[in-house]
Amino acid sequence: MIVESTTSRFHPTADDSAWTPVDHARRIGTDVAAVWADDVDRRARFPHEAVDAMRYSGLLTCAIPTARGGQGLALAQLCAIARELGRHCASTALVFAMHHSQLQTLVRHADTPALSDFLDEVASKAYLLASATTEVGTGGDTGRSGCALQPDGARVRLTKQAPVISYGEYADAVLATARRTADSTPDDQVLVIARRGDFSLTKTGAWDTMGLRGTCSSGFVLTLETDATLVWKTPYSHISAATMTPAAHALWAAAWLGIADAAAAKAGAWLRSAARKHVGTLPLGASRMASIAVLHQQFADSVRASAERFDTGDAESAAPPRAALATNTLKITASTMVVDIVGQALLVCGIAGYREDSEYALGRHLRDAYGAAVMINNDRILAASAHLALTYRGTL
Repeated sequence: MIVESTTSRFHPTADDSAWTPVDHARRIGTDVAAVWADDVDRRARFPHEAVDAMRYSGLLTCAIPTARGGQGLALAQLCAIARELGRHCASTALVFAMHHSQLQTLVRHADTPALSDFLDEVASKAYLLASATTEVGTGGDTGRSGCALQPDGARVRLTKQAPVISYGEYADAVLATARRTADSTPDDQVLVIARRGDFSLTKTGAWDTMGLRGTCSSGFVLTLETDATLVWKTPYSHISAATMTPAAHALWAAAWLGIADAAAAKAGAWLRSAARKHVGTLPLGASRMASIAVLHQQFADSVRASAERFDTGDAESAAPPRAALATNTLKITASTMVVDIVGQALLVCGIAGYREDSEYALGRHLRDAYGAAVMINNDRILAASAHLALTYRGTL
């Protein structure tokens, strides 16, 4: 769903053919996302301008193989893009991240001709993809579903009450989970494509949150009727473990790393300003900036290692439960570090970082950072890791 205002605000230079996707992300971040970030946050509205700029520049299709109309980017490159966007608008970065976790699923697991054809359609029309994997009544456990697909000749029907479908109202398609049949157990899940025109959304709750306000992650009842060939044959449990969860967590972490980048940059700028005013005196907070640098490097290294592990497809690293433990560890580490780094940056900047009318303002970054721990609650992930650790005898 393209908003006409965007392309008038985003004009690549004459020689943009030489630009990399990261170059485009950097330009979109500075020229579009940063311009609208405060308005997106204040009004809790979808970042139309930045998302349409991504669509226009090819960033929504860049993970699709080149033979099918994309650029064939690996996860490490997608993480670099999410990080660039996250420096300017965390909501924009997370829309990019969540879209590409779903696109990776299509690229790696499309197992019917109809799903393959749909991937080509995504490539040609630059669709925005959303996800409906949580459900009211399952306690946030994406590995269980209460709703079930209902066969109707060559078609299937589904009604799903989802507590969250991020940017669902603005997506061109939603990938939804459900039990395979009405007789299936809650963990016998499949994934189905809900294309715009085949589904309707009835909003069940507003999105008025502390941070990440532009993700527009309201609750909905999703009602779907579509062709049965748009249901994956491969069990969702395999797709989730092999692709959707590790890709999502790496991309989320990269977006949060962008928040940390922005906070560290503001803290550094404040220190340099203070040093110029008091030549020969070490500004208050300089030693804390050194601590930020240590955490920041650890954070960046964790994201990079996770993406590279995914891209290399090392069989040993990808084997359960080792892979699940590594994915869970990244999520916990990243969501903890981003809060720590932004919090320490606030102490460096002092009242200048606390003021909303300051060039060093850190309020939006801090509020967005705290959202990381509740995007799949850290306590739930720690509990899952505890069960995995009991059965795993190796080393990460």
